[in-house]
Amino acid sequence: MNAVNASATSATRTRRSTVVAAAVGNGLEFFDFTVYSFFGPIIGKLFFPADDEFASLLMSLAAFGVGFVIRPLGGIAIGIFADRAGRKPALLLTVAMMALGTGLIGLAPSYEQIGIAAPLLIVLGRLLQGFSAGGEVGAATTLLMESGNTGQRGALVSWQMASQGGAALAGALIAVSLSKSLTHSQLIDWGWRVPFLIGLAIGPVGFFLRARIEDTSQQLRPRAHGSAKLRHRLPLRQIVAGVMLVVGGTATMYTIVFFLPAFLTLTLGMPPATASLSGCAAGAILLVGSPLAGKLADRVASRKQLLTSTSVASLLALPLAFWAIATLPSMATVLAAVFVLVGLMTLSTPAGFLMILEALQPEVRATALGIIYAVGVSLFGGFAPFTVGAIWRATGSFYAPAWYVMGCGCLSLLGLLLFREAPPSGH
Repeated sequence: MNAVNASATSATRTRRSTVVAAAVGNGLEFFDFTVYSFFGPIIGKLFFPADDEFASLLMSLAAFGVGFVIRPLGGIAIGIFADRAGRKPALLLTVAMMALGTGLIGLAPSYEQIGIAAPLLIVLGRLLQGFSAGGEVGAATTLLMESGNTGQRGALVSWQMASQGGAALAGALIAVSLSKSLTHSQLIDWGWRVPFLIGLAIGPVGFFLRARIEDTSQQLRPRAHGSAKLRHRLPLRQIVAGVMLVVGGTATMYTIVFFLPAFLTLTLGMPPATASLSGCAAGAILLVGSPLAGKLADRVASRKQLLTSTSVASLLALPLAFWAIATLPSMATVLAAVFVLVGLMTLSTPAGFLMILEALQPEVRATALGIIYAVGVSLFGGFAPFTVGAIWRATGSFYAPAWYVMGCGCLSLLGLLLFREAPPSGH
């Protein structure tokens, strides 16, 4: 009996180590995203100088968007690497590339110091971050799913979103703290670099933790070799349906979690620090709620039924939430709306990832999920602020974010209908 208990304890420790190793690298992406979004105007001023401050900001945001454009390429390349060489080598590669990209941004001399090379360094840093992030989610989430037995997979996969929420919360708190404790000139001189240097320091820690984990791909069936064979095995229908499936949650994440604070400042005149509390609240909901949602995903008989229920609830809640904010524009109303909308997204995300992973063959699991997530995020996440802004400019409607997220939610429902769910114990 003692041997059985010792074996169970060892397995639990192994799973915890895997979760921590996967979460550190995965969270680093969203930490960088949050701090870049917060300090975008300063980065624009220092690296993309122009006569108009708004033009500098636009160029800064364009450089940031480069990372989203290259994500699908990273999802394919690193996904193939993860399926052939193993999950562990792929995750070591992604965390090293993320840290390098973060370091380039945090240490880059300004335009005034080295001229045109300065913005090129920022773009190169974003290319490295985007490429690595494209493959990170596929490889990390696959590793988490494969590390547990049936009945544990949802709880393990849920830490993919929990780490994003925790990292977004940490990034927002650090950015707000720096803005309140430093003068504007100190922020411009060196303060904005601090979060990126923290991200750079996290890189070696993530690499060390990932070097110690077990590679789940060693337990799988022999992998396919040769590009032709790989293309033959990639399930096109599942990939297309999967991309459609993830866009609802992606739109909610990038619109409600990241863009809503700026939108509230622009439309309702809320102070930026106050509006940013909604982003902090969203990060906290993801951090605390995702593990609970993962346990729920392990217990339901059909992931698809849970996803259908939460998707319909979200479509109904979106216009009501924005109506409440428009009618009673207070921080309490905003936080309540964020709690409902982000809470529904959090409830469904582990089940969605689990359903997709369990329906994919192990030989192409990381590649397929990498493509699904990277394409969905690139098209409907990275361009969400631009699209919502365009809708608002064209219509003048405060409901522009709701219309965008609802449209993506309808697309997700269609993808859910097309996706072929496998039994939970399928792989």
